Amino acid sequence: QVQLVESGGGLVQAGGSLRLSCAASGSIFSINVMGWYRQAPGKQRELVATITSGGRTNYADSVKGRFTISRDNAEKTVYLQMNSLKPEDTAVYYCNADLRRSYYSAYADYWGQGTQVTVSS
Repeated sequence: QVQLVESGGGLVQAGGSLRLSCAASGSIFSINVMGWYRQAPGKQRELVATITSGGRTNYADSVKGRFTISRDNAEKTVYLQMNSLKPEDTAVYYCNADLRRSYYSAYADYWGQGTQVTVSS
């Protein structure tokens, strides 16, 4: 079994900050890319940011300069520091990991259960 457990969501005023965490646990051999996605009501899930095991990052244009993704490979944890939050950042944020469970298995996508982020104006 593999689990991705997110934490750190909540309610914050516009201009404020939140830090999301996501810890992967279970039978994991290696993790390639980890990332954060979000889904607002009535909208499709969209990429927020990703980070490779080597630390290469990628951000959605809408969050560049405000959000920072990082990871701790030893702890199998990915973080999302969100600053200067806007009401349009309100969404359920999902953690994603591209990982394999053994040397012989293929990489596959795993998702967390999601954490709500609400930004009030």
